[in-house]
Amino acid sequence: MADLSTNFLGIKSPNPFWLASAPPTDRYVNVTRAFKAGWGGVVWKTLGEDPPVVNVSGPRYGAIHGADRRLIGLNNIELITDRPLAINLQEIKQVKREFPDRAMVVSIMVPCEEKSWAHILPMIEETGADGIELNFGCPHGMSERGMGSAVGQVPEYIEMVARWCKHYTRMPVIVKLTPNITDIRRPARAAKAGGADAVSLINTINSVMGVDLDRMCPSPHVDGKGTHGGYCGPAVKPIALSMVSEIARDAETQGLPISAIGGITTWRDAAEFIAMGAGTVQVCTAAMTYGFKIVEEMITGLKSWMDAKGYASLDEFRGRAVGNTTDWQYLNLNYVVKARIDQDLCIKCGRCHIVCEDTSHQAIWPIVDGVRKFVVNDAECVGCNLCADVCPVEGCITMEHQTEGTDPRTGLRYDRPYANWTTHPNNPASTVKIAAE
Repeated sequence: MADLSTNFLGIKSPNPFWLASAPPTDRYVNVTRAFKAGWGGVVWKTLGEDPPVVNVSGPRYGAIHGADRRLIGLNNIELITDRPLAINLQEIKQVKREFPDRAMVVSIMVPCEEKSWAHILPMIEETGADGIELNFGCPHGMSERGMGSAVGQVPEYIEMVARWCKHYTRMPVIVKLTPNITDIRRPARAAKAGGADAVSLINTINSVMGVDLDRMCPSPHVDGKGTHGGYCGPAVKPIALSMVSEIARDAETQGLPISAIGGITTWRDAAEFIAMGAGTVQVCTAAMTYGFKIVEEMITGLKSWMDAKGYASLDEFRGRAVGNTTDWQYLNLNYVVKARIDQDLCIKCGRCHIVCEDTSHQAIWPIVDGVRKFVVNDAECVGCNLCADVCPVEGCITMEHQTEGTDPRTGLRYDRPYANWTTHPNNPASTVKIAAE
């Protein structure tokens, strides 16, 4: 049986599934219920200075649903904890005492002044918490006060605060990064330069979920007014994966431990982030959508997949996908695939033909020998995969690598050796030229 136990920065937990800093980790009753359900750790909802912030007493969430009402994106305008600091600290200490085998990391957000960090860190350390997470990601409310993403968007501030924290505490320091930035590598490098032990990402994406066309204001609204908030949920997973991969393969941050966040809903999502180098995965929206017991499926699913693949521990596949993630310029331009339609599975809906005809390369015939039959025209097919993506029947359209013969679209042989844009004759910056064939 696969072993899911983790040791992240010396913080041990029975599995890599942690609850992210958010409403589900705001208090004793929530966190103890989560641990009883099987979660390996939590990042306690962000603590701040007293007096505590004041949250709105109205709608705090907006949602985007799929056609089946499944929640695919959630917008959040809630701020950090609105409970007194002393109560939070007392409950953190109690939970850690009752669940010593679970990871307890505490999220913090205080003004960007050394005295504020020096004041709060010893109090958190006294609770017995395993580590701290510096919230440099929140894009709403707190950022307007010079905290959250207002700090996370300035690498110099990240490095400075991380350095303060390493000076004033013995606990591992995790820097939570904002995705609301052009190049995620810059804040990650700054965190490392400041001595941070790890980074976590991504925090929520700045967003407005929609406009109420009757009230003519953003939704959700509070007394007729709406605002931007943080976007999360399954829809942000591709963005999170990309940003995690950038840090994992960057020469300056390679090897920096990562706690991955962003749309993790299933065991497969978790496995993908771990394969991209993550040491743990943090979950929020899935728990808020389905409840704490969703972790049971995550644990059993990940164990079953690892057993099937022969992985005895998470370390055996952690980071395995990083080496296969590259820049576009290094992709093999001589690798050719063509779409193939399984006629036994085809329900003749015609979606593949319509999208290819209207928006792609006119590479699918809808009529063959006078009969409604969808067949790929290799002379026009560029292997773009759009037809397979829109096909409603799983496995009906596949993309097959071509290795023998000549491509009727280009007149070039399929078995040409690897070549990329850096050496392509059309590249004006290329210093090595190859025959155009």
